[in-house]
Amino acid sequence: MRAGIYLGKKNIEVKELDMPKVGENDVLIQNIYSSICGTDVAVYTKGTKTGHKITVGMEFGHETISRVYAVGKNITEFKIGQRVYPYPRYAKNDTRRAGTIGGFSEYILIPEAKLNHSLYFVPNTISDKTACLIEPFTVGCRAARRSNPAKNENAVIFGCGTIGIAAAIALKYFGIQKVMLADVSSFRLNMAKDMGFAICNTAAQDFCDTAISYFGKADGLLGTTCDIDIFIDAAGAENILDTFMQYGKIGSRFISVAVNNAVRSLDLLHMTYAQKSIIGSGGYMPEDVADVLKIMESGTWDIESIITHEFSLDDVSEAIETAAQSDTEFNVVIKF
Repeated sequence: MRAGIYLGKKNIEVKELDMPKVGENDVLIQNIYSSICGTDVAVYTKGTKTGHKITVGMEFGHETISRVYAVGKNITEFKIGQRVYPYPRYAKNDTRRAGTIGGFSEYILIPEAKLNHSLYFVPNTISDKTACLIEPFTVGCRAARRSNPAKNENAVIFGCGTIGIAAAIALKYFGIQKVMLADVSSFRLNMAKDMGFAICNTAAQDFCDTAISYFGKADGLLGTTCDIDIFIDAAGAENILDTFMQYGKIGSRFISVAVNNAVRSLDLLHMTYAQKSIIGSGGYMPEDVADVLKIMESGTWDIESIITHEFSLDDVSEAIETAAQSDTEFNVVIKF
């Protein structure tokens, strides 16, 4: 089989590997589409220790939709030809390999395969392209869930990428009526607008004025501010936490889902008096997979429309470089 092998910063080679041997309790899946994650871009452009734990010389990629290709003699839950989503945390029976299960390889061996654990069936009503976005959508869904959304609350997501859009859609699914996406990319914001979301280009618009115009006013510790209950950081820019501290109303919550390892100082007295919360959201859980499948199956949102570029496995390096261009792309996929 062919596989994209990570060889270090800006160095990927598509190599021929032996087909994995299928044990009696294993399932071999054949990839159909794989999406490129922002952490794949980070590791490619900056090297190791900047995204998922990816080892030089190993297969990588983790956002994929696949089809059962072969099953071990003890496997009864899966049949050849079924479409499945490999759940990265458990696909390799090693949570440390969640970012490197072999999404950029033609085949993935799922050892000790279990239904609704390492592999999930994908409904026929969900297209292949849409299904390859299940993984990033579970990350966005988790961030939305961690915000503890309640009826009549308002939310803003900073970062109009795949996870930002996923969080926005999940918030709507959870019952939030007013959701705004903020970013500096007009290209991405216009796509979000086409999907029915309010937008704010923070490079050209005053955030608080725009937010007040859409959400209305509320009381903040520093005076009148915008009526936003939930701030989700899906971008990782340093000033987003500052924006929350300045404009977050009494009782507002900040959810951090973006990868950002910067050490920050925090005004705890302000947090105490304003009764604000800062909440971390990393990865996803099985309940998020279940909700994302329902979201995608509903057909309420044209999720496939955010896929703007498609490449072959031979062009995986070009695909990752394209995925880094936020002004001209949204989501980039590999077609097998």
